[in-house]
Amino acid sequence: MEENNIENLNKYIDHTILKPDAIEEEIRNLCEEAAQYNFMSVCIQPYWVKKAKAFLDGTDVKVCTVIGFPHGANTAEVKAYEAKQAVQNGATEVDMVINIGALKDGDYTYVQNEIAGVVKAIEGQAILKVIIETSLLTDQEKEKVCQLADAAGANFVKTSTGFSTGGATLSDVRLMRKTVQESVEVKASGGVRSYKDALDFIEAGATRLGTSSGKKIVDEWLLEK
Repeated sequence: MEENNIENLNKYIDHTILKPDAIEEEIRNLCEEAAQYNFMSVCIQPYWVKKAKAFLDGTDVKVCTVIGFPHGANTAEVKAYEAKQAVQNGATEVDMVINIGALKDGDYTYVQNEIAGVVKAIEGQAILKVIIETSLLTDQEKEKVCQLADAAGANFVKTSTGFSTGGATLSDVRLMRKTVQESVEVKASGGVRSYKDALDFIEAGATRLGTSSGKKIVDEWLLEK
């Protein structure tokens, strides 16, 4: 993709800190950077949602948080409650990890119902991105879970938590984009570290990029303009 074929690259980016030892100063800095660069959102752990909401007051930057993170093995009821609480605390986007073991066991009804339960819990107050953890799945499993997320009413399918054995790949993003209907978007997360990476993933079909390198990516983009 040529650089002049893309506008507002900053609005593709979920500016992210999900490490377990993040402290308030880092969350504040993340939010200040997100406001400065006018990123689409900050993506932070649920504990920080209220703080991030306050730090971003008066800006257009959304608050995104993670549900059932990072392993996805919480019960469906816990994920639904966690998502509902996150929205009450100020999140307008939630990124939920699927139950990977249930998927691999072929319990597709459970996986679809779990996703649908989170959709219902946030009641249109937030968008739902479903993290499928591509590095742990076969291509057939990736296709199946994308179909389940689509049927359950998710807004996005997302590649990775960034805490497993691998992150986003171009082939996975292409597969996900091909599998879901046009109204469902794709988020690439894990390994998006440069302007070139960003362009490649967007070319492959991603409309959102989860990254802790947002500043670097946009600075490189601006130098090319």
